[in-house]
Amino acid sequence: MALNSVEIGVFPLDNFGHLLIMDSERMIMARPKCCRRVSEKPDCTVFKPVGVPVASLEEVILSMDEFEAIRLADLEGLYQEQAADRMNVSRQTFGRIIETARRKVAQVLTAGLALRIEGGEIEMPEQREFNCDQCQHTWGLPYGTGRPQECPKCKSKSIHRSENQGRLLRRGRRSQRSGQYRCRA
Repeated sequence: MALNSVEIGVFPLDNFGHLLIMDSERMIMARPKCCRRVSEKPDCTVFKPVGVPVASLEEVILSMDEFEAIRLADLEGLYQEQAADRMNVSRQTFGRIIETARRKVAQVLTAGLALRIEGGEIEMPEQREFNCDQCQHTWGLPYGTGRPQECPKCKSKSIHRSENQGRLLRRGRRSQRSGQYRCRA
């Protein structure tokens, strides 16, 4: 059945870009986002111009997945394909995420706005894992506790982050039907 444009309306539902497509007979919700893998929380979540109270500034919200995309592409210098694999998204999706993130950061810098990092449908490890190069000891620390200075077993300072990041903490939207998170495994 062909519908003309007068009978169809498209209305944005939320900041995540979900669309509600309505016609005279039915409502169709666009496919929901899958959770994006984020490796760590940012140390600081609000950035603003010096000397201006946050309350008097307009805020731009950078989601956690947009923050992770900037970290992977611009700080770590990964190619989009590699960064997309780390975030568990397609290369095209990563390209859209990084484009939006860079536009928001440019807007904040040029207009003197506040930047707040929060939200998004993400999954992340519950804790960070570390390995000792000397004694091969592996241990975990919750996020927000800082980087350890030495191995708790042998006191060596030769430590590094583990490639295995343990169980994932899912912070996506729960499905109303199953109660499960809408994240890819």
